[in-house]
Amino acid sequence: MLQLTGAGKRFGPKLLFDGLDWLITPKDHVGLVGGNGTGKSTLLKVIAGIDSLDYGSIQAMKGIRIGYLPQDGLSLTGRTVFDECMSVFDLLRDMERELEALTVSMSELDPLSLEYSQVADRFTRVDSEFRTRDGYAIEAKVGAVLTGLGFNKTDWTRYTDEFSGGWQMRIALVKLLLEQPNILLLDEPTNHLDLEARNWLEDYLKNYPHAYILISHDRYFLDVTITRIAELWNKRVQFYSGNYEKYKALKAERLVLLEAAYKNQQERIQQLEAFINRFRAQATKAKQVQSRIKELEKIERIELPPEEKTIHFTFPQPKPSGRVVCEFKNVSKSFGEKHVFSGVNFTIERGDRIALVGVNGAGKSTLIKLLAGAEPLSSGEYTLGHNVEPDYFAQDQYKALDAESRLLDDIRDASPRSTDTELRSLLGCFLFSEDDVFKRIGVLSGGERNRYALARLLLHPSNFILLDEPTNHLDMRAKDVLLEALEKFTGTVVFVSHDRYFLDALATRVFEIGGGEVRVFPGNYEDYVWRKEGGHYQTPTLDDVLVGVPPGVPIPMPAPAEAMSKVRVNPMKLKQMQDRASKLERRISELEKEIASVEQSLSTYVSADESMRLADHLNAMRAEIESSMAEWEGLSSQIEATA
Repeated sequence: MLQLTGAGKRFGPKLLFDGLDWLITPKDHVGLVGGNGTGKSTLLKVIAGIDSLDYGSIQAMKGIRIGYLPQDGLSLTGRTVFDECMSVFDLLRDMERELEALTVSMSELDPLSLEYSQVADRFTRVDSEFRTRDGYAIEAKVGAVLTGLGFNKTDWTRYTDEFSGGWQMRIALVKLLLEQPNILLLDEPTNHLDLEARNWLEDYLKNYPHAYILISHDRYFLDVTITRIAELWNKRVQFYSGNYEKYKALKAERLVLLEAAYKNQQERIQQLEAFINRFRAQATKAKQVQSRIKELEKIERIELPPEEKTIHFTFPQPKPSGRVVCEFKNVSKSFGEKHVFSGVNFTIERGDRIALVGVNGAGKSTLIKLLAGAEPLSSGEYTLGHNVEPDYFAQDQYKALDAESRLLDDIRDASPRSTDTELRSLLGCFLFSEDDVFKRIGVLSGGERNRYALARLLLHPSNFILLDEPTNHLDMRAKDVLLEALEKFTGTVVFVSHDRYFLDALATRVFEIGGGEVRVFPGNYEDYVWRKEGGHYQTPTLDDVLVGVPPGVPIPMPAPAEAMSKVRVNPMKLKQMQDRASKLERRISELEKEIASVEQSLSTYVSADESMRLADHLNAMRAEIESSMAEWEGLSSQIEATA
């Protein structure tokens, strides 16, 4: 459909890519990946015809339609949401109006007249094309896509001017999906989508009838939607078959081969240069010297890319809290006439990593604000446990920062014991490198300030971290840094995120918010989805049941054989379960040794205070080993069921 030949593009003096040969075929589902600043968005604009090449050529088949969605910046005005989306079908609507006019004409004409015959013939041809294009279903199509991307029916009649920038981008995405261009180009389409809309888009793209190329920092989204990777790397575009996980493995192999080829080439170059330098002055060796000079000139030098540093960040571990971190008892929250929660009960324990999920407006941010103490309860009781210190990261956390401070100065004040090298490494993890660290906070965009506020929070975490959308505006590298740090964190985390991979890797429980209730599900987001789709709900604990259900109400559970037959785990999830089971085995072994040591210490009396401290510590470890054993047994059963 579209072909780039010898394509090259510069951004000022910087070469983004060169020598690109790429044939885009009708069914290509491609993920475009690469580091920040490598030129991914520029390449999409070139394919869309918005930007031009500096070298090479681009050719497209006649009549091909290309649709492009930028990251942001689109604004729609003057029409309702539904009318704006229906404008995609203006040609079909014109045909519909013509059919109506032809129907009226036929009703007024003599059926035996020549004019009637001509009108009827025109009606037949137009109606046939209208039906072929599925014209009678356009309103249903618009409604389905609007609903899938999170628009309520009450939103359909609102004017587009009333919506924020993120929702404006959703409307633009709806229009593109309805147009179904031959090549669909999406630059970070999930940036403005909640989890439910993202899941819907995944399913839509899997069945998309034409080609699409997308840029995304959500690796799970890439894994389930693309069949090929195009990577901008080392000023070239490299192609890999398969999804993102396969690409990572193949790239590692390619890098090993490239380094080996580079080493061999350098050895040959050194040999040639040594021979030339040694025999240049000898007339008897002139022919051999000239031969080697020509060989040296013909060598196409292999260029190794800058080393991709692996960054690991571990923030200081907090002081331990009590086993019970916090507790909600019959909590309700309302804003005027709007009731968000009613009669909510749950307990959060030390070490929990809880994901809050639900549709937009269900109350995720409200719940996290209640936990942080940033919002008052309407009724009920909220109790914090012993030694619990909550710390809250809001979506607009950047508003609390000093706009006049430079990044490096501000973060140095926040962590005076850290060296500048450590601080600059941390800032680099969150995409602030080189001279960026000397920028004033006030000149940063909202997304940049949010990234900086998150980096600042990681310096001195409390033992109860509350994170509202921490993965927004982060690329995969920064998300990995954050994820690794939180996985090693010994405190308690409650978070809201729309990144599926982040949710699956971090969460140990899921709180589903909706309809004024909070339902508690054990496991990560994959487990939650499985249970919602009818998977076996294991014997629930007090926190695993529907919050607010009166005692004695039975919970339906499928028979064990039926449940086991429904087990389905994708390879990524299976690997995560196996890794988690191994970690639990090691932790259980460590706890058994610690318990034995503490029991030995208790046999020797030192003081009443020391005995009480050791007893509390022993009870906490026994509780932890009990919960770890239960989780390990559950994981082992699931792993065995997939064999």
